[in-house]
Amino acid sequence: MSSVRTPEGAAPAAVPPAPVRSGFAARAWRTVRSSRPAAIGLAIVAVHAVVALLAPLLTPYHPTVGDASHALLGPGADHWAGTDAYGRDVLARVLYGGRYALGVSVAGTVLTVALGTVLGCAAALRGGWLDDVLMRVLDAVLSIPSILALLVIVTALGTGPAVIVLAVAVVYVPQVVRVVRGAALAVVPADYVTAARARGERTWSILRREVLPNITDVVCVEFAMRASWVVLLISSLSFLGFGADPPTPDWGLMVSENRTAITVVPMASLAPILALATLVVGLNLAADGLSKAWGVDRIREGS
Repeated sequence: MSSVRTPEGAAPAAVPPAPVRSGFAARAWRTVRSSRPAAIGLAIVAVHAVVALLAPLLTPYHPTVGDASHALLGPGADHWAGTDAYGRDVLARVLYGGRYALGVSVAGTVLTVALGTVLGCAAALRGGWLDDVLMRVLDAVLSIPSILALLVIVTALGTGPAVIVLAVAVVYVPQVVRVVRGAALAVVPADYVTAARARGERTWSILRREVLPNITDVVCVEFAMRASWVVLLISSLSFLGFGADPPTPDWGLMVSENRTAITVVPMASLAPILALATLVVGLNLAADGLSKAWGVDRIREGS
């Protein structure tokens, strides 16, 4: 147990340790088992991940190679979801499209939440001019519509996956900072943080050892919720022609390519829409279930 220095001869005043919740993984597992929405949501996301990884084993067709003689076919024994205007198997492109959607979205969400968590905790811990300047800058970024900011970035830098991940971080980091900062502000006045400061610990050490472990619930819920928005935003970019480049199997790009033939081969557009919808529903269910089980009020935290 740590203590605070006192004048010579006086008994040291005991400082209560930080109430870090031990066994977070075990507690998260218990929460998932006890929360039906969280369990269903995570199960849907897990199915999408497994299907994306096993796509080569689930379909004999290549997602970017087509046969012009088999273009615009309806669902049948050979092509369960039909083919598109280039003779490519729709089901194969949907299965492989999960790889792009999950890969880019997870990378963008991880970068966004990581940067937002560090900046939010630092702003709450340091306060003063750093907090004021950072929040004003972030307010300015938040005043720009998300899709407009993304379009400007990808137009200037290109449409590669790395650029999209960076653009997503630029758009969503300010929102994560506000949420995490709100949660950290409730932890910063605690005795164990004050004691750590009195011991002369560095800001990063206090952030890592005292603050972050006590807002893990908020960060996890924010990650799940933010991931659903990132998936939709990336698909919207692809639909507008600023995301994945043809012939990359991507759900947003598939809808854009096949929307003109929706009356002829509706499954070419409906299949990627259904895949995107189920993934977003799964992420939202997971976020809502975890939020209710852990008592995380996203409105109170500043979202």
